[in-house]
Amino acid sequence: METIENMPRPEIVLVADTVAREKNIDRDDVLVAMEIAIQKAARSKYGFEHDIRAHIDRKTGAISMARYREVVENGVELENESAQLWLDDALAYDPNIKVGEFLIDQLPPIDFGRIAAQTAKQVIVQKVREAERNKQFEEYKEKIGTIINGTVKRVEFGNVVLDIGKTEAILRRDEIIPREKFKNGDRVRAYVLDVRRENKGPQIFLSRTCPEFLSKLFTSEVPEIYDGIVKIVSVARDPGSKAKISVRTDDVTIDPVGACVGLRGIRVQAVVTELQGEKIDIVPYSEDRAQYIVSALAPSEVSKVVIDEENNRIEVVVPQEQFSIAIGRRGQNVKLASQLLGCDIDVLTEEQEQERRSNENKVRSQRFMEALDVDEMIAHLLIAEGFSKVDEIAMVDLSELAEIEGFDEEVASELQSRAKEYVTKRDQEFEKQSKSLGLDEKLQTVDGLDRDMLLTLANNGIKTIDDLADLAADELIEILGEDTVSIQEANRIIMGAREHWFE
Repeated sequence: METIENMPRPEIVLVADTVAREKNIDRDDVLVAMEIAIQKAARSKYGFEHDIRAHIDRKTGAISMARYREVVENGVELENESAQLWLDDALAYDPNIKVGEFLIDQLPPIDFGRIAAQTAKQVIVQKVREAERNKQFEEYKEKIGTIINGTVKRVEFGNVVLDIGKTEAILRRDEIIPREKFKNGDRVRAYVLDVRRENKGPQIFLSRTCPEFLSKLFTSEVPEIYDGIVKIVSVARDPGSKAKISVRTDDVTIDPVGACVGLRGIRVQAVVTELQGEKIDIVPYSEDRAQYIVSALAPSEVSKVVIDEENNRIEVVVPQEQFSIAIGRRGQNVKLASQLLGCDIDVLTEEQEQERRSNENKVRSQRFMEALDVDEMIAHLLIAEGFSKVDEIAMVDLSELAEIEGFDEEVASELQSRAKEYVTKRDQEFEKQSKSLGLDEKLQTVDGLDRDMLLTLANNGIKTIDDLADLAADELIEILGEDTVSIQEANRIIMGAREHWFE
């Protein structure tokens, strides 16, 4: 005869199916919630210290309950006497049982009283709600990096809450395009920036100002980008005002810029309209970095491009009348070009560039004259050949020095000998001073700092890499001097010092 606890309960399965269908969650999640509710009701009857587990047959709905007791080594202190027992005691019930296994005692069905039934109902509702939230979280987590549509539900302190169907999403005020206003019922498109799991359900954060939003809009408007024929290389935005997007293609028969613009500008205009009139420059990508820079700085004309690979800096020289165009209003054009290329761009007029070169050559000339004990003419010859540091003269192949017009092997050998002597003496002096000042060796590994800078920092109390990392860019410039480093270089040095914080 079938025991009462294993009697089929088809109504249990029917309820689970109904709830799963209504809430659009997994049927098994509902049955697990029911099992937890039954366990909780049973523990309230037998005692919460007991390990009681319930199981619902997935096909018949039959409910079974059992008490579990873990078998532990003899003599071990029991953490919970109701849920553990020693091996010798367990062997009296089951001669084959081992340590780590469970002694399982079947329990009779319980009569659900009003309070127990109410508790069970609360547990089921809570667990179903959790399952529903988990499903929503997983569903929207997959949508990170895509554009979704929503309807404005309410506006709170400048943040816009959107109804996106099954849940709500937040468009924070700093992610809204400037001067953009929304009211209840407005339809909004936005980029899914992040989805976070929280107690009250998944929190979905949207953006209309991030560069990725612009990329996705072009992907939806330009079939060639969607199909992968034209690729977006980089995007830079000043939301609501101006943007630059660089594109490329491996298909020589396709003009990537023309594909993005579309016939009579219809494609780019659709994106501009969505972004509240944000002007968009479409830049053709080029493997020739100098050409890429010239395109990125359009509409200005560029006379010369000097690329400093070591410091990741670019110097662009433009005619005087093109300077304001290259910089743009409030520096916008050069800022966006810098973001597009991922490096700093200095824009100079031809007159400024000549003056800077003249000043740099004057400083280098003086340095060579003092370090090598030579006259101005020899110093200028070395500069003309591309030498900028004494170390370069000390390390260069002697034959290269001898090939300089006006030099012979004897002069080249003497110059190199003086350079090596200067470098050795300078290094010894630096070593002595750095030790006396307590200069940390790790600080000496930061890119962008030479020996003179390091000594200046040490004399101003900046002796460790953390001391440097704590500085702001303007503080570093004040210590080293405005003519020594620019604001971009100062920021790069400080970020280099902070790298170990994030490792």
